Amino acid sequence: MYYYEIAILGTKLQNLTYKYQEALDIGTIVEIALKNRTKLTKGVVVCEVQKPQKFECSDILGISDYYFSQEIIKMATFISSYYISHLGIVFALFTPFDKKISYINCDITINDNIELNPEQEKAYEFIKETKQAVLFADTGSGKTEIYIKLIKDAVLLGQSALLMMPEISLTPQMEKRLHAVFGDSVALWHSKISKKNKEAILDGLLKGNIKIIAGARSALFLPYTNLGLIVVDEEHDESYKSDQSPRYNAKDLAIYIGKTFDKTVVLGSATPSMTSYHKIPYIRLSKTYFETNKNFIFDTTKLSLSNLIVDKIKQTLENKNQVIVFLPTRANFKYQICDTCGKSVECPYCSVSMSLHKNLKALKCHYCGYTQMIPEHCPSCKIGIIKNFRLGTAEVETQLKNIFPDSQISRFDRDEITTQKKLKATLSDFNDEKIDILVGTQMLSKGHDYHNVKLAVILGIDSILSSNNYKARENALSLLLQIAGRSGRKGFGEVIIQTQNQEFFEYYCNDIDYEGFLKEEIEYRKELYPPFVKLAKIIFSHTNHKIAFEHMQYELEKLLKIDNIQVIGYGEQPVFKVSNKYRYQILLRSSSPKALLNALYQISSNSASIDMDMV
Repeated sequence: MYYYEIAILGTKLQNLTYKYQEALDIGTIVEIALKNRTKLTKGVVVCEVQKPQKFECSDILGISDYYFSQEIIKMATFISSYYISHLGIVFALFTPFDKKISYINCDITINDNIELNPEQEKAYEFIKETKQAVLFADTGSGKTEIYIKLIKDAVLLGQSALLMMPEISLTPQMEKRLHAVFGDSVALWHSKISKKNKEAILDGLLKGNIKIIAGARSALFLPYTNLGLIVVDEEHDESYKSDQSPRYNAKDLAIYIGKTFDKTVVLGSATPSMTSYHKIPYIRLSKTYFETNKNFIFDTTKLSLSNLIVDKIKQTLENKNQVIVFLPTRANFKYQICDTCGKSVECPYCSVSMSLHKNLKALKCHYCGYTQMIPEHCPSCKIGIIKNFRLGTAEVETQLKNIFPDSQISRFDRDEITTQKKLKATLSDFNDEKIDILVGTQMLSKGHDYHNVKLAVILGIDSILSSNNYKARENALSLLLQIAGRSGRKGFGEVIIQTQNQEFFEYYCNDIDYEGFLKEEIEYRKELYPPFVKLAKIIFSHTNHKIAFEHMQYELEKLLKIDNIQVIGYGEQPVFKVSNKYRYQILLRSSSPKALLNALYQISSNSASIDMDMV
């Protein structure tokens, strides 16, 4: 009889011990019975153990044809230990291999006519030699061509390649470029892909017909045979960080995979993150494919669509060019505040203001999705009139349509782009110049390459710069430069920045000196913030706010006695209530990752969740 420790897939249960009459491979997915459950449960064989002396073991009741490779087991174990998450939850991230499907290293046709210029060739050679590198490439300098050359190298060696992107808004354009070179050996992977298509992609990946995956962070967990290259495009983007347990960072995991399994990993960005820039060897790529000349214009008025902005848009449209307009806020308005009592209209389940959606004729919570009718009077004082504040994309779209009734204006945010079909249609129409003005959120900044955009209007950037975040300056400047990079990709382009912080943005924008900003900003972070220290957040949530508070207090008393870590803050979370759960937090800092992890492992409250390397 053999005894095995089993991780219960998709649960927070501790590993359990089961027995089986035959030897099993580590990583095999099995069926087991759990107490109080009528249906069989799936688990993963983690390791073989000695026969327990203190209790009887139940039998493993079935052996599936699916399994996890040794690489996946090592990755899952690391994610579980570093991000402090149950192994069963971590394994649920991964797609297993299928014993019934045999991998064949299929030959593919590569239609490669890309020639690298001397600067690109230098960057390419640096990456090949360094193996884990940051490609610090200015907008329009041709980093995609380097990606393709590296992917080609991997494929010719019989390896597969992964190109990760932060948003699915990037995928249609990248898909087109990759298909032109690698044909049907390329597949896209993200949340909007249908179940049927996902099954076909997995079948092709397991059989060897598909060699290249382009997709969002979830693509990192597919069953790759002989993965040779991982490219993390727009590596600075915070959407690589998961906001659910396990709160992993896909970019950091890519680096871990590269170092652990000797893979080539490239982190590409025109505005790399401070941590990547400081910790990982980088190569600068600054010469652009086309001659560009960008003019930055600062608008210090507080009127959302000022005369300056309207006149510049009008001029651009008259010249038969296109415009993009950025706002960090979707919907029509973010806040509704009473003119009598001054209270905002909050979601009944979350401590956040409801956002106004005129097309729905409703207020909507962007945290839990709760929707209600627009009230005639203030729900708090019953007499006040509700006024709208903090303009959103939908309202700007409406205003622009009134100002430019003969122009085609579309919106590009999560409310409007709800399917892959809509995404492709909008980007295709914009690329074909059927859309004159595209209004959107951060989705606009994600690497799109359209040569007829001659004006970028940036609204609301001060809300990012003034946010309560140690990365506020980095996030604001990075986002601004990314959006500015969409204008004047070829020839002359203009960027209007509406801000009350002109001095800060102007200093770095005039020479587009992002590297200079990184060198200066890093001096402010020494001994306080990453990349010099590790940060972690412990979140306590409960439907009873008193219980959540008591759990926080209990753990706080323990943490204050531990050496080599600092408690740098505690109390209510900025958004105190979400989905009817009250939330408290403890913020920790340490120059020793080991000391911080040891402290986090002492957290015992069942209402606690841990965010290691919080962003």
